[in-house]
Amino acid sequence: MLVAPALIVLAAIAGWPLARTIWFSFTDAELSDFSHYAFVGFANYLGRFEGDWDGVLADPVWWGALWNTLWFALISVSLETLLGLVFALVLAVRFPGRGMLRAIVLIPWAIPTVVSARMWGWMLNDQFGIVNDLLMRLGVIAEPVAWTADAGTALWAVIIVDVWKTTPFMALLILAALEMLPSDIYEAARLDGVRPLELFMRVTLPLIRPALLVAVAFRSLDALRMFDLIYVLTAGGSDTMTISSYARQQLVDFQEVGLGSAAATLVFLAIALVTVACLTANRVRTAAEETR
Repeated sequence: MLVAPALIVLAAIAGWPLARTIWFSFTDAELSDFSHYAFVGFANYLGRFEGDWDGVLADPVWWGALWNTLWFALISVSLETLLGLVFALVLAVRFPGRGMLRAIVLIPWAIPTVVSARMWGWMLNDQFGIVNDLLMRLGVIAEPVAWTADAGTALWAVIIVDVWKTTPFMALLILAALEMLPSDIYEAARLDGVRPLELFMRVTLPLIRPALLVAVAFRSLDALRMFDLIYVLTAGGSDTMTISSYARQQLVDFQEVGLGSAAATLVFLAIALVTVACLTANRVRTAAEETR
């Protein structure tokens, strides 16, 4: 009974829009005439129309968007975890100016995503961007590169900007875990002559692993629903289209509410599947550690 008000508010805020989205995914509703629509079953997901397969799952653009999403999530989260771990280890060491450096590192994360995307869009511009100017002065490239417009560099440009912005988030979570570690373990290890690398691999890393897994899970879920950064940087082009961008294109640009709702429902199911997998893995790991 104590949690009933919270459950009612949650159902009204999140449950009702989700239920309507799922319902519209089974209709042929269009944005131009939202008052008239018919039930079409699973046709928006996958169905036969005039002898050909139709629906979101038969659209090669959807599979390309899914591939872009998975590739973006894998590379960006891996780099952010590695760099965040390095930054956290550096910031955990006591040295003059450490407090100021911790504040400076957090600046990219504090900047709104749209502002970061616009700022990097100007810096990566092939006509007046500082990145092209700097690389040409250093002799790395011979002529300006359209980083966010070229098919071969657009997704990598998005990944670099996302890593720049979100690595401080990973570093902050890992640093919090490092600050909680008992110092007597390290004193005992030093007295036993354990080398720094061995100390990190056999003591530090296992102890911060729960916090590290939580950070990776949060970032993975965030990366799988990536939309704003890619949309501002590349205008949602097919080379960088994610599954969220695909759903938005169907809903807004093509005004296909049924197809867009089906795509949005698939995005929800993908994120829900990853969430359940992370929770299950964490429970299995916790149960295994308790039985040791």
